[in-house]
Amino acid sequence: MRRRQLDLTSNHKWPYCLRRCSYCNFNKYISRENNDVMMTECLRRETDALLQLSQVSCVTSVFFGGGTPSLAHPLTIAAVLETVAGRVSLSDEAEVTLEVNPTPEGKSRLEEFCVAGVNRFSIGVQSLQDEDLKILGRDHSSHQALQTIEEARRLRPGRVSVDVMFGRPEQSVESWESELSELLKVCDDHVSLYQLTLERGTQLFRRVQGGEASVPAEDVTAEMYQRARTTLHQHGFLQYEVSNFARHNAVSHHNMSYWRGRQYIGVGPGAHGRFVPLGEGGVDREARTQTLEPDVWIREVQQRGHGTRRRIRLGHLELLEEVLVMGMRMTEGINHKHWQMFSPQLGLREVFGTSAEVREFLQSGRLVLDDRGLRCSWDGLAVLDSMLPALLVELERETSRKLQSDEQRERSDPR
Repeated sequence: MRRRQLDLTSNHKWPYCLRRCSYCNFNKYISRENNDVMMTECLRRETDALLQLSQVSCVTSVFFGGGTPSLAHPLTIAAVLETVAGRVSLSDEAEVTLEVNPTPEGKSRLEEFCVAGVNRFSIGVQSLQDEDLKILGRDHSSHQALQTIEEARRLRPGRVSVDVMFGRPEQSVESWESELSELLKVCDDHVSLYQLTLERGTQLFRRVQGGEASVPAEDVTAEMYQRARTTLHQHGFLQYEVSNFARHNAVSHHNMSYWRGRQYIGVGPGAHGRFVPLGEGGVDREARTQTLEPDVWIREVQQRGHGTRRRIRLGHLELLEEVLVMGMRMTEGINHKHWQMFSPQLGLREVFGTSAEVREFLQSGRLVLDDRGLRCSWDGLAVLDSMLPALLVELERETSRKLQSDEQRERSDPR
């Protein structure tokens, strides 16, 4: 079969951690043995199998997440990148990001990861308060985080992102502002802000439910978010997505591909992917999830080349819903040309321009629908979650109406 001239991004999961953070419910495991060799071989096999299945010609970015991928041997990273480049085109300009836990071990391997092909680091700082790091169950100190940032910036200047969390137990708006100001003295050109979410079943959730800890009220975390946005803007950072800020155009191209609805493969235990399996004769995009448990995933990859546990064909409406939800997270929103790629017969104005509830968002200034497309205003981006249900309802209604109209026209056509 002739390879289609398409591209995608690839996301690779290293599922292991040294310990589980108190707030985390991600698919991660405490490794009981050193199985780097087996994991490396299986990551390579699944990468090759899924790229072959997707029939793309180019990978534009590669992301190593987890788990704690900085626990993987640099040779594992190099081997995966070699596999990608052996199957498709991987240009020298392709963004290759590695998530790093800022421990002494993580810091000591940064240079080796650069040699392996990593050209961008995402540092999981989370907090510069040692007491908060203990509450969160992190295995690094604020001093170690600062050292890791410094070393990463030395190796990859302008290509280092830091993750920081707000809404932590007992945190105040004032302490958050002070902490963010300290971080901005040492960070590079990209910052990701995440509000702490209490996930059921986690240690921190149980502590809060039992009254052993308390988290800030919703109005307080909203104020923290707004103060952070303002502070980052004052330091030259532009917000380009709900949680992401960059200066000097140091955006995460990999994450932008998600928000713009592009195809991607997910490799490794629990990884997610969205692509058309052209290699199997597929014509529709599928949502794919790889087997969660590393031991089971390894067996499946050894037996059949990949560990895909679930695959769901995305219908037209489901695909549009994903494009809407992801695209509206960006400050640029969704432009008309991009929307028409997925919905050639039903434009943004037709879907969202007549609804009374959506019109209320437009009149209040929280939402903008103009010649550029559909997007949130500065104020609207902070309350996007409250607007999405109405937007999704309107999308479903107008899509259904268009389908019924087309079916009625076909029935009445004498030909």
